[in-house]
Amino acid sequence: MQIVGYARVSSVGQDHAGQVERLKAAGATKIFQEKRSGVDRERAELQRCLEYVREGDTLLVTKLDRLARSAVDLLNIVRELQAKETAFKALDQSLDMTTPAGKLQLQVLAAVAEFETAIRRERQMEGIARAKAAGRTGGRPKLVTDEIANDIRARRRAGESFRSIARSVGFSVATVQSVLKRA
Repeated sequence: MQIVGYARVSSVGQDHAGQVERLKAAGATKIFQEKRSGVDRERAELQRCLEYVREGDTLLVTKLDRLARSAVDLLNIVRELQAKETAFKALDQSLDMTTPAGKLQLQVLAAVAEFETAIRRERQMEGIARAKAAGRTGGRPKLVTDEIANDIRARRRAGESFRSIARSVGFSVATVQSVLKRA
């Protein structure tokens, strides 16, 4: 029986030393660490960790969001651990999957997380619909207006160089060339 820790931070600028310290303090003797976004499907250290744990071991994380991308992902990971007869604990949520109360708590947390995701998606779709109704579309505003593009084409037809046109209209040579290609 071994306590195995998993620590993850989302970006290279972050440090998981705090997580590692807490996992060691809680008894973890082997710790898998990675710097990778939680939404990234390719979390190599998590996969190594899940392959490493054995029957009777306990997988330990500081927070649920360090382990899983979503409630569904969390439930799938927990099911995989249960199939291996590996326990699971999360320190910050005081979640202990070795107890019936811990299993219930996980189900409730997963349901709440799914609900929050659905509500957020619903609000986002409402916002998009309102923006479309108001005539706004997504994305960045067009910087090269039709008027500027016409000016670029007229200057080029008059024999002006790409560099000179770029200086005149305030865009790069590459942008001027791109406008002319679209014409």
